[in-house]
Amino acid sequence: MDRWVEALSPGVVRRVLEGAEAQPRWLPRWVLSVISADVDTTAGVGAVWLMWLPKTGRAYEHTVLLEWYDERWRYLGGGSSGPVDDEPVDVDVMEIVGESGSISLTRRPASPDLTVPGPWVGSVEVHLAPDVGHLLVDNRRIDVPEQRRLIAAWRTPHAGPRPRPLIVAFGRDGTELTRIGPGDTLDTHTWAQLEEES
Repeated sequence: MDRWVEALSPGVVRRVLEGAEAQPRWLPRWVLSVISADVDTTAGVGAVWLMWLPKTGRAYEHTVLLEWYDERWRYLGGGSSGPVDDEPVDVDVMEIVGESGSISLTRRPASPDLTVPGPWVGSVEVHLAPDVGHLLVDNRRIDVPEQRRLIAAWRTPHAGPRPRPLIVAFGRDGTELTRIGPGDTLDTHTWAQLEEES
């Protein structure tokens, strides 16, 4: 599966950059479905969230990190989880459902010793409520797709892994609905609900 994902992901990123649908036309969705893909061209990083065999009871999710390096999109690695339920998203506002990260390729040639900290490439997978229109991930706006699941990628300019950036969810009218900071376990909306119940 990893070889398939490694070969497929750069093409998905290219389609996103061209404004086309991320799902390859030649690949049936019942075999593999692209849940979400994100590219931060300023940072030169991308992330793809895939589901193998959706709606079969044997579905597995796979996330992929890529980095623009040496004039092409390079596979940094990924991870799988499953079997997973392929059920519609049902959250109050926002829920972080996964995170991943890797050392940037920009430090690997200079120091093959992986114990030496280097720039970090990360991603986060998020489920969102129907009234969420867009997110700000750091200062980058990402519109919420119809299926209300998205992945966001980022890259740190400094050495060492960093927690996810600040993520803020906005309603379709532009009103802030909730936020979750780096290292936080719950968003502000969920904290407010817990305080009301206590």
